Amino acid sequence: MDTPAYHIPALLADAINGLDIKPDGIYVDATFGGGGHSRAILARLGEKGRLFGFDQDIDAKENAFDDDPRFTFVYSNFRYLPNFLRYHGVEKVDGIIADLGVSFHHFDDASRGFSFRADAPLDMRMNRSAGRTAADIVASADRRELIRILGTFGDLKRPGPVADAIIAAREKGPVDTTGKLLEAVRPAVSPKQEKRELAQIFQALRIEVNGEMRALECFLTSTLGALRPGGRLAVITYHSLEDRMVKNFMRGGNLSGEVEKDFYGKPLSPWKMITRSPIVPSEAEIEANPRSRSAKLRIAERI
Repeated sequence: MDTPAYHIPALLADAINGLDIKPDGIYVDATFGGGGHSRAILARLGEKGRLFGFDQDIDAKENAFDDDPRFTFVYSNFRYLPNFLRYHGVEKVDGIIADLGVSFHHFDDASRGFSFRADAPLDMRMNRSAGRTAADIVASADRRELIRILGTFGDLKRPGPVADAIIAAREKGPVDTTGKLLEAVRPAVSPKQEKRELAQIFQALRIEVNGEMRALECFLTSTLGALRPGGRLAVITYHSLEDRMVKNFMRGGNLSGEVEKDFYGKPLSPWKMITRSPIVPSEAEIEANPRSRSAKLRIAERI
């Protein structure tokens, strides 16, 4: 029986080509995962090139290229990018890539609690040694907080009934498995949109558990100081919240997307956009890898 792939990276060729890799350059794969992007980068690096692969999930370390002296695995969230580059004596890098999608490994390993396809502990932590689990949030968040999480991070049109269903269920007993959560929220979702809305509920809890949006803010801001002039940033997003943040940041160098102008009205953004519009998967890629369907790639160059 074949072992499931840890992860199949979306838009691989477009992302690697967009980095415009220099053989002797220094690069960062901020979301190492299964090592797909890192493997492609290493294939283009010469003997003097260097690559740092960041991942907060210790499972990803099993995929590290320990026999390649050009590669360094960093067991950390990418929000701490500047700290670890300094630790390794690196001042500036030539390119950074981040694939913000959840690895197939996390969905396919039922014990992690990321998917509603199998009953498992309601965990959802990328780093299993840190922070609250999804069960902790479901157990303790009040109605207002649940509505914020479900509406903001899950983009649910009617988060109130789902929040009410969770609160009603936890009053009867712990909602600490994916199966119990499904049982609790199913009556509150649209039968016609059940699969989509369940996915949105699980996405919302996952983002909250892992502090994903705050981590992305820290990471994006840090890339300005980490990239040398001419260095490139490539980011692959999978939902509108991420994409909007990346788009705004690449437009104006800040999270609001406002572009400052000089006295003559000339834009003062620290970025040159390489992709005016996001690159999306081809029909052939979507057919081969359906999970790539919502991927969007944006690339910018540090001025």
